[in-house]
Amino acid sequence: RQLEQENVLLRSEAQPLLIAEARAMRPVLEAIARIGPSQANVLITGENGAGKGIVAQALHAASARKDKSLVTVNTASIPDSLFESELFGHVAGAFTDAKNDRIGRFKLADGGTLFLDEIASIPANLQSKLLRVLESGEFEPVGSSKTHHVDVRILSATNADLGKEVAESRFRQDLLYRLKTVEIRIPPLRERKEDVPLLAAHFLKRHASRYRKELAGLDPAAMQTLLDYSWPGNVRELDH
Repeated sequence: RQLEQENVLLRSEAQPLLIAEARAMRPVLEAIARIGPSQANVLITGENGAGKGIVAQALHAASARKDKSLVTVNTASIPDSLFESELFGHVAGAFTDAKNDRIGRFKLADGGTLFLDEIASIPANLQSKLLRVLESGEFEPVGSSKTHHVDVRILSATNADLGKEVAESRFRQDLLYRLKTVEIRIPPLRERKEDVPLLAAHFLKRHASRYRKELAGLDPAAMQTLLDYSWPGNVRELDH
């Protein structure tokens, strides 16, 4: 059963969702197969470019929410002044440029999954509001007194040490507990070198199609060069 579940994650008729055959990735695959179908909130940790977003997609695909939306928010890219509106929405007139009502990401993800990337970037003054939604599923859009209720599973990701952030009072401990029902750590590419040939072949095929090039593969010397490299930028660097 476990192998069948993992094969669904690893292979599809179009293209693989998650390419991972290295021994170091076995705990990740097992965690996805075990935790994906649950409602547990998951914290995905690992270096930049290691594939945290792909693991979030795999968790969503393995869940009963797979036919609903997976809404992604890169919290590091949102200005502090717009953060509350981005997550919870706002009503017309709530602030100077709010000419129309706006639906927030929590409402868009209702019934599905919300993936909060770079979770350590959430402003301290908004962490309590996020905690409330995680505890009760309730929030009010900016400028509104009407309470909304949503059913959302939360996946979050970070490359930061949230334990250290909590110790230095930059991140709420109770919020961390809510986000980290389960933690999945993704090993860096240098710890899963067996996957380099598979990933390289996948990216080569995808980009050859994109640029309309006829490329059969990489010659042995080129592949050895890829295997000898340490990949500080991880899978994202290999893709580029």
